[in-house]
Amino acid sequence: MRSASVLIGAVMVLWSTASAQPLPSYQEKVPATLSEPATSLTLDQALELAQQNNYSLSSARFAADSSKGVVLQAGSRPNPVLGIEVEDTSRRASRSTTTTLSVPIELGGKRDARIAAAELTRDVALQEAQKVRADVRAQTVAAFFDVLIAQESVALSTKTVEIARDAYRIADKRVEAGKVPPLDADRAQVELANAELEMAQAASFLESARRSLSVLWGNPSPQFTKVDAKISTPLDRPDLDVLSAALEKSPAVQVARLESERSRAQIDVERSKRYPNIEVSAGVIRNNELGRNQMMLGVSIPLPFFDRNQGNIYEASMLAYKSRDDYLGLKTQLQMQLQQAASEFDIAKNSASRLEAEIVPSANLAFERAKRGFEAGKFSFIEVLDAQRTLFQARARHLSALSDAYQALAQIDRILGQDSL
Repeated sequence: MRSASVLIGAVMVLWSTASAQPLPSYQEKVPATLSEPATSLTLDQALELAQQNNYSLSSARFAADSSKGVVLQAGSRPNPVLGIEVEDTSRRASRSTTTTLSVPIELGGKRDARIAAAELTRDVALQEAQKVRADVRAQTVAAFFDVLIAQESVALSTKTVEIARDAYRIADKRVEAGKVPPLDADRAQVELANAELEMAQAASFLESARRSLSVLWGNPSPQFTKVDAKISTPLDRPDLDVLSAALEKSPAVQVARLESERSRAQIDVERSKRYPNIEVSAGVIRNNELGRNQMMLGVSIPLPFFDRNQGNIYEASMLAYKSRDDYLGLKTQLQMQLQQAASEFDIAKNSASRLEAEIVPSANLAFERAKRGFEAGKFSFIEVLDAQRTLFQARARHLSALSDAYQALAQIDRILGQDSL
């Protein structure tokens, strides 16, 4: 009986040692948040708020942290098994008690294969977090410039109302002086009403854009009053060859590549399962009838006659082919999206540059001449309205082109996972 007690005691020592190791547990924590400014908001502040408080990004970070547990678990060895059997329980004199300790031994490189696959799982999760970070950053940049463009639209529409009100005043005076028919004043009044409606619509778009930006850091009711940045034609983008080279290092491509590698590693995991594990056991038999203890040793070896894990190996092989094609297909798709975004940026930038340098100044000059000529009685009010519409359309197209350019840059940053704005 002493040998059995020693065996059980050794098991208890192992158990107490393992139990002393701390295990992570879930604890409710309130994350520290950055306060949103109640005045103007810069792009850097918006990005910092989104990086710290965006729920999708924090979720991806926790998912990446959880992958460390996958690696830890993959390296764990099988637990030993303590067994106790009692024969002839009704008669103490002839009772026989068998105490065994069995230790499974993995063969075929199962543990190494598991660890390799788990490490790739961790790497995928880390790259997924980087991908989400790039997506959130691109969304924040795009939303920030949406607010900036909306602010400019409100300012433009306000200026439009002022001009239309001024034109209505001039037309009304000329009608009173009998120089033009009342129809001109009516038309000026209609233009003023349309301008006021456009100003109200622009204010509504601005409020919607502000909410779309602040919700990225979990605030559906924005506190900032305006965004602060200089809106100008962006600089030239890098060459397409440079962008294509950077694509290979983007988080999205890295995720697909690591998924392909993990699928191949999973084949090794399944192949290692073809080799059965052996179980070595040692124990003590206490025979009360003989009055003595007997040592026992044993080895258990499964015979892989039928189940050689062939189905799982085949499945893992086909999934590896799938992951490879997904990787190649994603690279092709992202390359196309990158070229499209670069082309959209070039078109928008060129349009914005030409509108700013040529079209808007010419339209503004034509309107000023038409307004002065109308006041002097040289032009009709129709000509003033046409010049006014041309000017407003040119300014609106300039804002739209700037918005398209910045949106294209944000799309390029999202695809490449980089910070250029």
